[in-house]
Amino acid sequence: MSKTTPFYTRLAHVLVSIICLFYLAIIGETLLAPLIFAFLFSLLLLPFANFLEKRWKFPRSLSSATVLLALVLAITSIAYLLLNQLSDLTNDLPAFKEQLLATSTTLQDWISDTFNIDNHEQISYINSATTEALSKGTSILGQTLLSVSSVMLFLVFIFLYTFFILLHRRLLLTFLVSLFKEKHSAVVYDVVFNIQYIVKKYIVGLFLQMLIVSVLACTAFEIIGIKYAFLLGLITGIFNVIPYIGILTSLILTVLLTFSTMNSTSVLLVIFSVFLIHLIDSNYVMPKIVGSKVKINTLTALLGLVLGELIWGIKGMFLSIPIIAIFKVIFDRVDGLKPWGYVLGEDDSAPKISVTETEQVLIEKMEEPE
Repeated sequence: MSKTTPFYTRLAHVLVSIICLFYLAIIGETLLAPLIFAFLFSLLLLPFANFLEKRWKFPRSLSSATVLLALVLAITSIAYLLLNQLSDLTNDLPAFKEQLLATSTTLQDWISDTFNIDNHEQISYINSATTEALSKGTSILGQTLLSVSSVMLFLVFIFLYTFFILLHRRLLLTFLVSLFKEKHSAVVYDVVFNIQYIVKKYIVGLFLQMLIVSVLACTAFEIIGIKYAFLLGLITGIFNVIPYIGILTSLILTVLLTFSTMNSTSVLLVIFSVFLIHLIDSNYVMPKIVGSKVKINTLTALLGLVLGELIWGIKGMFLSIPIIAIFKVIFDRVDGLKPWGYVLGEDDSAPKISVTETEQVLIEKMEEPE
């Protein structure tokens, strides 16, 4: 006679497991973050590596190095475009400063008339704030240089991990299959195949989304006549990869630069154009191009973004959606974890459950407006 584990015991096991996973993720950021990025890049590059090996008879080491070199060149090209535009923006900082001073004079008059704060008090406050900022300039510069070196080291580890994952992919697959009993081998292969397919489709979709949004933003900003329209459009496309938060961040940056160089009408046109681009992206580009067979509901996506930022910062926000998609593939194929897969997906992805007449009445009452 088997005993059923009490609910509070199972709940305690789940909570302890979740806490342990988050704790391990926090203390293991240095190892896990580049490793997960490398895993995603490996899944993206895997079809190209297989093509080189089967079509051109490349050795595995040569095919892995070739596709990795292509990835490095692509990332370097995007970084070069950004840095080239940013250098031109730096040269125009004095002109921006003059425009901001002229605009701030009008703003000071409005503050003085509205809140009865004398202009001299405003200037003294600005000067004190500027002095304090300059006093911290050395430390900020040091932190910036440290951040740049950390990013470079982070990218180096990503590329190294990507190469070795591609090189030893058969060994890693054999290891995963060997962890489970032979009767579960088909399920393991199915999970691996679906993870590869979904993540590859998701990443390719993100690149297409980034390209489309960048083209739309650059075109709109050129029509409005914004200076550095290409830079701001490219930033809008890249930041848009972060759901919900990215488009808002790029809008604030674009509005600030537009405000410092143009009039208020142009600022309103920028806000309207970014809002229109976001509507096109969220209603057509995202569901048609980026959408995959794994549908993640908006609540789960938003919670994933918040948790990702809390754990790993910006890196966590980029990784949250693909990690949730991977977990959903696993949950959907393991009997004991299927409810977790349902809660991650869309409303129409969960199976219909049979309910009694009394339960149906209670459900209808819950859905009725008050």
